[in-house]
Amino acid sequence: MATKVFERRRKEDRPVLAICYDFDKTLSPDDMQAQGYIQSVGYDVDRFWKESNAMAAENDMDGNLAYMLKMVREAKGNFIFNKRTLAEYGAKVQLFPGVADWFRRIREYGLSKNVIVEHYIISSGLREIIEGSTIHQEFKEIYASEFYYDESGRPVWPKLAVNFTAKTQFVYRINKGVLDVSDDKTLNDSMPDDSKRVPFTNMIYVGDGLSDVPCMKMMRTYGGQAIAVYQPESRVAVEELLYRGRVDFIFPADYREGTGLDATVKNIIRKMAVTDLLAEEHAGQMNQIGRGDLPYQA
Repeated sequence: MATKVFERRRKEDRPVLAICYDFDKTLSPDDMQAQGYIQSVGYDVDRFWKESNAMAAENDMDGNLAYMLKMVREAKGNFIFNKRTLAEYGAKVQLFPGVADWFRRIREYGLSKNVIVEHYIISSGLREIIEGSTIHQEFKEIYASEFYYDESGRPVWPKLAVNFTAKTQFVYRINKGVLDVSDDKTLNDSMPDDSKRVPFTNMIYVGDGLSDVPCMKMMRTYGGQAIAVYQPESRVAVEELLYRGRVDFIFPADYREGTGLDATVKNIIRKMAVTDLLAEEHAGQMNQIGRGDLPYQA
């Protein structure tokens, strides 16, 4: 078997802003499994999650692995469980207002300020469902839980399980430009900060609650921005995140042009563009001193 060759993405000739999103209740109003799949296997949504969580607790099991196993078990006798059927459920996933054209608009706004904007998903949901959604093509990479399938297309093992603490590794991957999940060696290599493709200061994490706190805390610790979006019933919870210093901003989950979320993300892009220009000016003057073009004597 040929050895896979990994590629680390290098720095661009202009600043890159990476916006990382949770999916469920961040871009979509409900858990993706609850928008067709759970109902198709004859379950009440609350009962499905209650049983899945109980399985995890009783067996000291990761919650993501528990729900993936339960999905496979409950599909038996109801429908053929494969990538295609999961993608069909993804096509039914609802989105918050403005999400459909948000990614294009923000990319175009970034380009108007000489900033490359890239969108990433970091989700505990299923990659197969996200890839069936109407927005899957908008993302540079989708990091989510995923099944391994045998030759007949049957899921036989979890390929990747992304719980709330595991999410942080993908932030590091984006930071270093090491996007392939099986490339651990390059990810762990020592790398000077100025060679990292997307500095933490050029990153935004958008989530909706406690499962996103590790990534939000990472953003704030290293100079990035953390934003929590909410629906009316979750406003109190995200207000506490703001009060406790876990996030920088909170907004209703409305991605339409002219909203508070839209204006703030554009302000972050403008700030990044100005910061980059100032850094270039500083570096240019330092180079002039080094060449003797400016009259500084050590």
